[in-house]
Amino acid sequence: MSMKRTNVYADPEDLAIIKEAAKRRGISEAEIIRQGIHLAAMANRVWDEPLFSRTFEGPGRTLPKAEVRDTVADAVGRGTGSGSGSAA
Repeated sequence: MSMKRTNVYADPEDLAIIKEAAKRRGISEAEIIRQGIHLAAMANRVWDEPLFSRTFEGPGRTLPKAEVRDTVADAVGRGTGSGSGSAA
């Protein structure tokens, strides 16, 4: 993986925590900072598609637990799951 150098200003207390964690974990401070940058990037990423893009028809109300259980049991019994094959 290609890396690009950058400079940032950080709180001295945060840097002290990073230094201690790096020593404890046996990795470089830079690696901890890279992990933090990656987490920040992923938390702020705008995805091309929504996480739940499929919609399903329903009765327009929240189903009781027993009705959901029975519906799922019926579908499993008929083998009408969303998978393309059956479990062996």
